[in-house]
Amino acid sequence: MTISQTLTAPARSAPARGGGAVLLSPDRLAFLKTVLWGLSFPAGLLALWWVSSAAGWLPEQILPAPPVIWQSFAELLADGSLWAHTWASLQRVAIGFAFGALFGLVFGAAAGLSATFRAYFYPPVQAVARVNVLAWMPLLALFVGIDEALKYVIIAWSTSIPIILGTARGIENVSPALKELGAALNFNTRDNLRLIVLPAALPSVFTGLREGLANAWQTLVLVELFASFEGLGYLMVWGRQLFQLELVIVSMIVIGVIGLVLNLVLLWIENLGQPWKTEAGNER
Repeated sequence: MTISQTLTAPARSAPARGGGAVLLSPDRLAFLKTVLWGLSFPAGLLALWWVSSAAGWLPEQILPAPPVIWQSFAELLADGSLWAHTWASLQRVAIGFAFGALFGLVFGAAAGLSATFRAYFYPPVQAVARVNVLAWMPLLALFVGIDEALKYVIIAWSTSIPIILGTARGIENVSPALKELGAALNFNTRDNLRLIVLPAALPSVFTGLREGLANAWQTLVLVELFASFEGLGYLMVWGRQLFQLELVIVSMIVIGVIGLVLNLVLLWIENLGQPWKTEAGNER
């Protein structure tokens, strides 16, 4: 019997130890394997980094050693500055993402449901999406200034574009068979939207939301490089100006971890919003 078969065997076939045996389903085994494979690459990079620093292959002026990074991280936590910069960044991305997501969902729904609206307003959005939002920053600064309003506008802008495209595409590409089913059941407009259009469009909508959240977090760091005195992006600039690369690396690590956590939270919300996906997976 292989290890996988042993772990997935029924509880009654395994000897009880300490009140019962631990049962791992195939799905949990697959998830554990994925997590371990995902951690193997960063763990290997960390080991290579540690060995290279200890052997003197990399000067600290180019890449500080992991203990130096950890010490800098502990000091930033102890004096509260890391919490302050992180909180400032989270506030900005929360406000910008909220406004961008609201506008993107409304505009995308209108473009998906109305052919007239889509014909007039959707092509300009597609054209704007081809230009990086940072290219608009000098022009937007003339209208809203360089304070917090500019950061909110840029983050909301970068958030809304993928949400508009995903929502409009999801609604527009609803299967004709589903539409015929709604017509055969004599669904009114409200029931058709609630029971046919929305469930069919949700995967594309959530894809747009995830891309919008990723854009918001990436854009946040970039706008904080521009006329900002707090935030993780500002901390990176400050570290570079002081030639303290440990501050830059600490900021990069925090940004990456928070971005991963935000994506996992949105995936969890997506699973809650589409319970039939989980049920189908459990049936298999």
